[in-house]
Amino acid sequence: MRRIVLAILVLAVQPCVAADPAGFDAAAAFGARPSVSDLALSPDGQNVAWIAATQGAGSALYTMSLAPGSKAHGIMQSNGHPDRLRSCGWVSNVRLVCYVGFMKRDAAYGPISYTRTIAVNTDGTNMQLLMNAGTSNFARGETVNDGAILDWLPDVDSAVLMARVHLRDDKIGSHLGSSEEGLGVEQIDTRNLQAQRVEKPRRDAWEYITDGRGHVRIVGIGKRNGRDQNTGSIDYLYHPAGSTEYKPLSIYRYTDQEGFDPYTVDPDLDVAYGVKKLDGRLAVYAVALNTSLKEQLLYANPEVDVTQLIYLGRRHRVVGATYYTDYRHSVYFAPEMLQVHEALRKALHVAPNIVDASADEDRLLVHTSTDVDPGVYYVFDRKTSQLQTFLVVRSQLEGVKLATQRPVTYAAADGTQIPGYLTLPPGADSPKGLPAIVMPHGGPDSRDVWGFNWLAQYFANRGYAVLQPNFRGSAGYGDAWFRDHGFKSYKTAIGDVLDGGRWLVKEGADPAHLGIVGWSYGGYAALQSAVEDPTLFKAVVAIAPVTDLPLLKEQSRHWTDFEVVSEYIGDGPHVSQGSPAQHADRFRAPVLLFHGTMDRNVDIEQSRLMESRLKSAGGQVTLVAYDDLDHQLDDSTARADMLRRSDAFLRKAFGM
Repeated sequence: MRRIVLAILVLAVQPCVAADPAGFDAAAAFGARPSVSDLALSPDGQNVAWIAATQGAGSALYTMSLAPGSKAHGIMQSNGHPDRLRSCGWVSNVRLVCYVGFMKRDAAYGPISYTRTIAVNTDGTNMQLLMNAGTSNFARGETVNDGAILDWLPDVDSAVLMARVHLRDDKIGSHLGSSEEGLGVEQIDTRNLQAQRVEKPRRDAWEYITDGRGHVRIVGIGKRNGRDQNTGSIDYLYHPAGSTEYKPLSIYRYTDQEGFDPYTVDPDLDVAYGVKKLDGRLAVYAVALNTSLKEQLLYANPEVDVTQLIYLGRRHRVVGATYYTDYRHSVYFAPEMLQVHEALRKALHVAPNIVDASADEDRLLVHTSTDVDPGVYYVFDRKTSQLQTFLVVRSQLEGVKLATQRPVTYAAADGTQIPGYLTLPPGADSPKGLPAIVMPHGGPDSRDVWGFNWLAQYFANRGYAVLQPNFRGSAGYGDAWFRDHGFKSYKTAIGDVLDGGRWLVKEGADPAHLGIVGWSYGGYAALQSAVEDPTLFKAVVAIAPVTDLPLLKEQSRHWTDFEVVSEYIGDGPHVSQGSPAQHADRFRAPVLLFHGTMDRNVDIEQSRLMESRLKSAGGQVTLVAYDDLDHQLDDSTARADMLRRSDAFLRKAFGM
């Protein structure tokens, strides 16, 4: 296996500074990646680490003491080509572990995403790559991801519990190498890479879950068919306390979210926390890790799914859960954290999100954001009740007036009320007389939520009304709403999107200046909308879109999820009828496509096919390809370029 050399350098730069509103460049400001992300509090609560965006796709790792008068200290940076800092966490008060990602395009398999894990001291010394040591030239395969941290081991200095992939490297006629393969667990000293086995490799192991104290309690075993393909089902097994024997816990099908899906373990209560459906909606349960497997319902909402658990600190103590109706809501299982949440809400006048805590939970890292505030991080000391402003999330937008986003509903053709969000230019109180955009979300296993959205905010800043519909096929509203998601039931999903455009016109938006903009599935929805009704939208912008469902199936053929993807798309007339590239002759509006050449989620060949078919049909189409970028186009320069081109394209199409 070739050695991977990571482009990680000692920093000599300073954090981003706020843009000057007097010289405001909307595309550059809204297209800029967040100034800071992935903040983490050291175990003693005295320091904070974060990743700052630098030029283009670059990122830098900083730490700063919370002592008065302290300054940010740069540790390392990556220019984003190819290596990118993804996230970092504290393994001790003086050492961090970071995930670094990069992409490569394989001639046979297309883009492949790789992840490497690096440990480094806060002074930049003793950098270690946490890969399996001693892999031979006879390894049967390539290590795409070198592992995932399961447990930060608060009681063991500078060590982590890590799930690591093992490859067979034996050969005929030799006693050297090992026949072990699959996912195992090791305790690794990040200072010297000494490793101790905790769980032997299992070929079909999908994941391991620990109790936050260094003990593996649950393993997920993926079921495969005779062709060695994933089936979409996972058998979860658990260790009873004090035992090394595994016993059945649950069977979970991630294709339809049926069964109990464990997330984490509480060692004091000896239960697994996770989600399971109740009346077609995801609810939070605690399941006893003993032979009784007793279930306790902790929270269920009669209208929507529970979206995630709220964890606190390095042991991932579960203290509550979140769900979304029109807005985000939190429910707390730990009474003391409910008190903290309410005190912070009153002080900040907005619902807080507790993102990290010191080991003793006395110092908290708190984040807030709204539709008109991209976000602020605070440090809260529970002992002194002092709240300190720390960093803003998007410094480029400081001093810029942002647009309000309000929940709305509109009637679909069959009378169903479709929820969504309407963002209007600052100062506007209705879409009347405005150019307008329908902006369907990606997924389709997703939904839009209330809050800051850089795409919607940019277009609102440029004078457009923006509607984000949570069409039928969106996740979060339960089985009845999700149906067969947005591919098998594309007629319903796309119908809801089209009805959103018609609603904007009824509300007074200019029908001659109505466009549609979407990313990923949203890009598919934008294109398929132009197939279903070629006259409604006068311009189509599709970013990283799916354009041909048979091609989407074929592009997964060499991966273990081929059967899952095939079943997800399905068979029948909808596969061709719901593929916009196969109906290029129906397009009347001009089309602008954006795609990264390293997109693993949706290969750029999807956009190239759409471009080719539209050109052959005499349509107006432009494809903008961004070299070496993935599905997220996570590059400030590229995003700014995309926004400028999109605005210019829409204005030209609208004759503005």
